[in-house]
Amino acid sequence: MAVSSEQIKELRERTGAGMMDCKKALEETNADIEKAVTYLREKGLAKAAKRAGRDTGEGKIISYIHGTGKTGVILELNCETDFVANNSDFEALGKEIALQITAMNPLYVNEESIPKEEMENELSIQKALLEKEGKKAEQIEKILPGKMKKYYSEICLVHQASIRDNTKTIHELVQEAIAKFGENITIRRFARFQVGGQ
Repeated sequence: MAVSSEQIKELRERTGAGMMDCKKALEETNADIEKAVTYLREKGLAKAAKRAGRDTGEGKIISYIHGTGKTGVILELNCETDFVANNSDFEALGKEIALQITAMNPLYVNEESIPKEEMENELSIQKALLEKEGKKAEQIEKILPGKMKKYYSEICLVHQASIRDNTKTIHELVQEAIAKFGENITIRRFARFQVGGQ
């Protein structure tokens, strides 16, 4: 199926992928834009996974103060090179993440950041609730991972659905940026301040 330049342009605008990648994605999916977006995301995620272990010694401290001036965030977003750190799209990603933190108030970057005692406490609470519902031990073992996943999505930044596009998590936004920039990107830490808060 022939692919038009308008279709390539639309796909490029939606994904940030290169022209040849967009053309190939459209050819592979019979010029179905939605399928081509998925195709590129999957390819990007595969590339991003290969970069996951690479050192991220560069980056930027990004700050965001919400319109009213009562809430603000300081975020450390890391990458591999100062070339990417100084890119305006990298800064835009940081602002997007900082806005997420402002709105959703996550407590941790990811589940690895949760203190062991807190994690164990949550596990025992969820177990006790399921036992109270009369669930058997084998049912509890099957249900528990889903309960913990929901817990992570509430308190861990990377597992939260983006406030701008709830079809993607913050982790997926970062993965897309990794595919776009061609180097590893990590959220190192953040602090959220609120007037009158703790």
